[in-house]
Amino acid sequence: MKTTLKIFALAFLLINYSCKAQMVQTTKDVYLLKTNEQQFINKPLKDLLNEIKPEIKTGGASNEEGYQFFSFRFRTMEQGRKNEGNWEDRVSLYVYVKDPIDWKWENRPKGKEILWTKEDAVKYGSLIIVRIKVINQPKE
Repeated sequence: MKTTLKIFALAFLLINYSCKAQMVQTTKDVYLLKTNEQQFINKPLKDLLNEIKPEIKTGGASNEEGYQFFSFRFRTMEQGRKNEGNWEDRVSLYVYVKDPIDWKWENRPKGKEILWTKEDAVKYGSLIIVRIKVINQPKE
């Protein structure tokens, strides 16, 4: 009987752990990152990126004095120029980090400087988050 209860308890824990959904399922949910900002402060960027299901299509970095941040978008530049995509996809996510970002535009692949890649996520994943900002373009 005890063994059966242990097996059920273990199975329950495994099911709950494996079914944990990402916080941001669609671009409508990006605001949840700001709402739950304290959950990410002083944590690595990779933790936040793991909570985002929609593909980050473009990204950039800024190293202004005292304000190092990434800007992420869920539309390509071409989609932006053509005004394509849902209004919710026009959201921009700004993630401020503690340390300067080793981001040099001239070292990015020509013609693809603003594309956010899995390699970028790995390279910058250990940077520590200090602030999150979410901005959406106004409806036209």
